[in-house]
Amino acid sequence: MGALATIDHLRYAPEYLRGILERTRTIAVVGASPEPWRASYGVTAYLKRAGYRIIPVNPTAVGERVHEEAVVAALADIREPIDLVNVFRRPQFLPGVVEEAIAAGAPALWMQLGIRHEGAKDRAEAAGVAVVMDRCISVEHRRLFG
Repeated sequence: MGALATIDHLRYAPEYLRGILERTRTIAVVGASPEPWRASYGVTAYLKRAGYRIIPVNPTAVGERVHEEAVVAALADIREPIDLVNVFRRPQFLPGVVEEAIAAGAPALWMQLGIRHEGAKDRAEAAGVAVVMDRCISVEHRRLFG
């Protein structure tokens, strides 16, 4: 796939974020929680209302549902194309998530607010994956699309 153009991961151009979100139809939410008080629960609800297909990924919640969607244990368990992997996991877990996202053929990886991992970003970009770090996908979607 080759490396992407150099991206400023401190100040994303609106066109870059908009392009990722416009190309996305199916979002795997790694770290999705069935607990309503968790940030991932609210963000997943927003994304579903915005028209995205949501697939919750959480090995500790398999058998449960998040916004009527069955939770799967890992990205490898998803049997349809994934357009974006949205991550609600601590930074130390990002290298593994990136490897799973690459193996799944996901063209984009979005690390939620407060999540950054330079090594994971570099690995993903080297594999041709578009990366966003330290941004809330629902906030950015609302800002860009109203």
